[in-house]
Amino acid sequence: QVQLVESGGGLVQAGGSLRVSCVASGSIFSANVMGWYRQAPGNKRELVAAITSGGSANYADSVKGRFTISRDNAKNTLYLQMSSLKPEDTGVYYCNLHQSSWLRPYDYWGQGTQVTVSS
Repeated sequence: QVQLVESGGGLVQAGGSLRVSCVASGSIFSANVMGWYRQAPGNKRELVAAITSGGSANYADSVKGRFTISRDNAKNTLYLQMSSLKPEDTGVYYCNLHQSSWLRPYDYWGQGTQVTVSS
């Protein structure tokens, strides 16, 4: 089992910056993918950015050039540095860890942290 705990959300003005973090604990395999998803009221949960244990990252088009995902494997910690924030970035940000065991995929989720960007 894996536990994910996010922190760092809050209220920020448009154009500002914020960093959210996610600490993972439990049965974490060396090969995995961690990512940040967000969900705004009335919307589906969407992928914001993901990064492999080797450091390869992907971003949603809407955040490219503004957000940076990173991880510290020694600390089992995932980060999302958000800059030039827009009101449409508002939502609950969830940390995700995806790994496989005996070809079975497993997905784990944190409880989410609220990010609110005021105009």
